[in-house]
Amino acid sequence: MEKIRCGWCEKDDLYRKYHDDEWGRPVYDDDTIFEFLILESFQAGLSWYTILSKRGNFRKAFDDFDYRKIALYNEDKIEELMNDSGIIRNRLKIKATVTNAQKFQEVQKDFGSFSAYIWGFVEGKPQDHKPKALSDVPATTEISDLLAKDLKKRGFKFMGSTVVYAHMQATGMVNDHIESCFTRK
Repeated sequence: MEKIRCGWCEKDDLYRKYHDDEWGRPVYDDDTIFEFLILESFQAGLSWYTILSKRGNFRKAFDDFDYRKIALYNEDKIEELMNDSGIIRNRLKIKATVTNAQKFQEVQKDFGSFSAYIWGFVEGKPQDHKPKALSDVPATTEISDLLAKDLKKRGFKFMGSTVVYAHMQATGMVNDHIESCFTRK
């Protein structure tokens, strides 16, 4: 019997594997949360498939998404990244990654962990919208609006409500798997 999945992931095996193994699964680990923040910020204006297909290149280019190292990147490192054809070479997004790594650590200091901060917006547990179809899945919500506004106030870049909501979906803060998707079982 064939597995029923959310329709967006049926493009190929890369998408199916990501859907089956990662998307919508709650993540409470700061390292993984930061990785998704960076990937989602690079997605702005692009397809998630483009980012996902370059994920290994991003991991290599950005020191395995180590926010402690990224926070210390200088202009030479930014130029090196601008010359890396394996990633999205957008200077504003690369600089935003450095800023976001610095701000990420500030949030950790204020809340004990970034996870405690971000999950506080959903009271520590995933929200389940139980969409019947992809058309029932929103691009933003009131909570993503609030979180995006708070991140902006804290100095984060490329973290608008749509990016934030995609991050919430990816890290399982919301469960937007359609009701017939096998991952719900």
